[in-house]
Amino acid sequence: MEDAQPSASLAASGEPREAGGARPDAPGEPREAGGAEAGAAGEPREAGGARADAPGEPREAAGADAGPTARRSSSGPRRNVELKARDPDPEATLARALRAGATDHGVIRQRDTYFAVPQGRLKLREEEPGGARLISYRRPDAADERVSDYRLVPVADPDGLRAALAETCGVRVEVVKRRRLLLWETVRIHLDEVEGLGNFLELEAVAEPDSDLSSERARVAHLRAALDIADEALQAGSYADAVAAGQPDPELLALARAAARNAYAPYSSFPVGAALRTTDGRRYAGANVENAAYPQGQCAEASALGAMVAGGGGTVAEVVVVAPSRELCTPCGGCRQRLREFTPPDAPIHLADHVRVRATTSLAELLPLSFGPDHLPA
Repeated sequence: MEDAQPSASLAASGEPREAGGARPDAPGEPREAGGAEAGAAGEPREAGGARADAPGEPREAAGADAGPTARRSSSGPRRNVELKARDPDPEATLARALRAGATDHGVIRQRDTYFAVPQGRLKLREEEPGGARLISYRRPDAADERVSDYRLVPVADPDGLRAALAETCGVRVEVVKRRRLLLWETVRIHLDEVEGLGNFLELEAVAEPDSDLSSERARVAHLRAALDIADEALQAGSYADAVAAGQPDPELLALARAAARNAYAPYSSFPVGAALRTTDGRRYAGANVENAAYPQGQCAEASALGAMVAGGGGTVAEVVVVAPSRELCTPCGGCRQRLREFTPPDAPIHLADHVRVRATTSLAELLPLSFGPDHLPA
């Protein structure tokens, strides 16, 4: 750990403080004017004015030397050495980090919108407190430490940029989390609570432009030992990958919701929409169509399957069913059998309303011991 600045005096808690009572950040990490100080040992505070950095994003004070990143433009290329792990006991991890000499910089709430791009990853990060930045990065999905190459671009109009990128690229997934930020030397320690996934710990060592990464790897290894991160806790991939694995294709969900709004349901007042994605990426939607002679009505799933067959047929890879119901709206028995004709048993079937996805199941769960084309003689 690098020495504290010569002008620093020791506060009552044992943390180094600058003359005048201000706490210095980790080397190369100056605080923004008006930034919040960490509270008493382990006490979370809102990072007033502080920006949670992603990945390894530096916080810069106006006119201040930003250490490792001062010689680069705000959108220039950067690198981190990173490690991600599940965190079964965040309070214990926090205590270990503080004992290791890390400083607590408070809590930031983040929303990351990932866009569908052909190479690397692209996300819009919006923070409270803080602002918004567009982040592009490339990083291996290994579970051990990995190097991330990235760029950060400040965004003045996040709503407009999100809409423009959604229209041109499509939204892949959205990740919402509560991040507690700690700093140790040039390493960012993230204690993350991710919606739908749980608690995680991230280490991000910010690299100098000309670094051979040996010192960054050494710092990450030191903190891994200090924080007692076990091999079995290490995580590959990104939060986006993990969230997307349990969420429907965003475009498919939008199609199903739009179909439900157009449903013809004057007798039941229960509009349903369904959308299917084929294994080659085509998407089809349908709505329920009721009839005064009740048995002649058609379910949304049947309508969507009919549209798929008319569009060239194929194998169904994913299904979304949407209905404005407080309870789960599952396909009826007849539609489960119709889906069985085109859908493998393990294909995900998402059950949603107009606000959220309420559950994800599969055809095997909805129609166990089913009968299908494979049971007929060749």
